[in-house]
Amino acid sequence: MPTINDVTIILVEDNDGHARLIEKNLRRANISNEIVKLEDGQLMLDYLFAEEGYVNTPHHPPLLVLLDLNLPMVDGYQVLEQMKANERTKAIPIIILTTTDDGYEINRCYELGANIYITKPVEYTQFAEAISKLGLFLSVVMLPDGK
Repeated sequence: MPTINDVTIILVEDNDGHARLIEKNLRRANISNEIVKLEDGQLMLDYLFAEEGYVNTPHHPPLLVLLDLNLPMVDGYQVLEQMKANERTKAIPIIILTTTDDGYEINRCYELGANIYITKPVEYTQFAEAISKLGLFLSVVMLPDGK
């Protein structure tokens, strides 16, 4: 069974500031994994299924996905739904990281197969602290091996 150190983290976030803050605070929490940053849901699906510009890109399973919901092209709900419907990708853990705190949307994500739902605080210090706590959580969690 792999540890978090063996996992490639896919960060799907269209806000550059949020992406930098997430990566910076994961690093502060001693998460040293490779982080692949993608700006929209279509790029995520292309990366995951080795399509378009990612046909010859090596993938490093196991994977863990940090997914925003409000994305251009293909939104996070569609990414979540397609990943969980596919036999090859349904076991990949998906952590929703979004500003959406509506109960209906939270329930919808869990029904679609999200593993964890985290609301991004609007205030910088709280956001940084939440990501640091996520990093601590990731440092002890066990993940499927991605085979």
